[in-house]
Amino acid sequence: MNARRRRRRNASVEVNITPLIDVVFLLLIFFMVSTTFTKESRLHITLPTADAERGEAPPESIEIVIDREGSYAINGVALINRQRDTLVRGLRELAAGNLDVPVTITADARTAHQAVVTAMEAAGKAGFAHLNITSQLPDGGEE
Repeated sequence: MNARRRRRRNASVEVNITPLIDVVFLLLIFFMVSTTFTKESRLHITLPTADAERGEAPPESIEIVIDREGSYAINGVALINRQRDTLVRGLRELAAGNLDVPVTITADARTAHQAVVTAMEAAGKAGFAHLNITSQLPDGGEE
């Protein structure tokens, strides 16, 4: 009987993980193939409301759009980060020296106030003097 017990103790138990690795790789390939990696280039915003008469938009203007998270886009082109210097460089490149162009800031109603202030500082640092801020009428119409 002692010999039988010794053989069982010495026999090593092995777990074959090769099928597990195969299944994990198949799942990884499935998720990589079925996932789409598209990045939205437009920012979705909800404008704040205000009771005022609608003003005429100038024919040529620069629009800074700020989404809820504080990301910036200039004339529909999203910036790579939220740094003020990046915003200043984007405004200067778009203006191409014409600092008389009005800058319009369109911010989501739930965005942090600091993001709007940063956009205003960037427009001032870039040399723009004409600044507009958009809002929305209480019934849902855009101002």
